[in-house]
Amino acid sequence: MIVQNPDLLALITTLKMAAVTTLILLLIGTPLAWYLAQMRSRYKVFIEALVALPLVLPPTVIGFYLLLALSPQYLPGKIWQELTGQQLAFSFTAIVIGSVLYSLPFVVQPLQKAFEQLGNDVLEAGKMLGAGPLDRFFHIVLPITKASFITAASLGFAHTVGEFGVVLMIGGNIPGETRVLSIALFDHVEAFNYAKAHALALSLLVGSVILLALIYLLNYQRPTDRT
Repeated sequence: MIVQNPDLLALITTLKMAAVTTLILLLIGTPLAWYLAQMRSRYKVFIEALVALPLVLPPTVIGFYLLLALSPQYLPGKIWQELTGQQLAFSFTAIVIGSVLYSLPFVVQPLQKAFEQLGNDVLEAGKMLGAGPLDRFFHIVLPITKASFITAASLGFAHTVGEFGVVLMIGGNIPGETRVLSIALFDHVEAFNYAKAHALALSLLVGSVILLALIYLLNYQRPTDRT
């Protein structure tokens, strides 16, 4: 079935981008957060600063340098085009890459804090009982920090849904490919179509409030769950 409504198409693209981005963030953010939590080197602060850079760096700056890197004139984009025959910039893959980099701290930081608070006593007990590293992670770490994983995934998803600058810089405004809700909202404002802009803005506002409320509710319940 072909979706005709442009805003509905933008919603589908947004949800698809956020879902793929969140999955990738959990896959790469979990080992990175674990590494940072266990790291004792003086260089740890520099790695943490790089991870947290999107929190303070303007999205357009990140988008500009990503646009250069993903273009056919530079190595990453050139290799991609030679392998696939397609340009990497202004594609769905490009906005996923940008979203992963821009939302990385929203996933890594909650997980890192949870891993640091976990301590080594529980892991040492599991090791003494013969559990391997993967067994300790899936049967000890994961159940204890489950709420933090839910928080990290929710924050990563919500932050990705609201992205604008990075996505616009490296993805443009291609319906069904890179046009997401934030860009659709900008288009309606530019066209002075405030009724549609209000509908999109209100839906994003309500969705964000509900998601944050669920996260805070989960965090409030965590001390009770431990008792």
